[in-house]
Amino acid sequence: MVVNPDDYLGVCSVIDHDAAEIRRVAVQLCGADAIDTARRCFEFVRDQIRHSSDFQLNPVTCRASDVLMHGTGYCYAKSHLLCALLRANRIPAGMCYQRLTVAGDQPPFCLHGFNAVYLPPWGWYRIDPRGNRDGIDARFDPPTERLAFTTDHPGEIDLPGIYAQPLPQVVACLTRHNSWGAVYRDLPDVDCTARRS
Repeated sequence: MVVNPDDYLGVCSVIDHDAAEIRRVAVQLCGADAIDTARRCFEFVRDQIRHSSDFQLNPVTCRASDVLMHGTGYCYAKSHLLCALLRANRIPAGMCYQRLTVAGDQPPFCLHGFNAVYLPPWGWYRIDPRGNRDGIDARFDPPTERLAFTTDHPGEIDLPGIYAQPLPQVVACLTRHNSWGAVYRDLPDVDCTARRS
């Protein structure tokens, strides 16, 4: 399936890159070219926005401008902010998802959210702004992918496609809970029993 980069520049209620603060920070992160700008946006979100469960931080954020304002978010929320910053710089970007085990190599499963960015000359390139810690070393190193996680265990999968808007179950989870712990106990998932990467 051919993915048109122009379809990944739009605004929605979650990827609100028309918000004044998003635009202001996007201008600050603008680099020498699209690749440099994408790297700067990625490193800002990865390193400056704290992962909610790693740091046990509230409030729960979903909309890109809220992630920026509060400086915290789950992986999904951090991907929303990165997508908004890239789009504000006129760089096509979308969301990607993996289905991973929550802990160890057995169920239960949950979704993990990250991004894809369109970078000539390579095309779509997946990046993961989740935030590094022991055992996680996600980087911006095109064209080599350096994601936070791999799908090694039975039942884990890379969901196909690049999403122009966040998955509804992700938005629903982040908007129905008011604490990082409540989200952690109710992480979103998808039924992948019929498909395998």
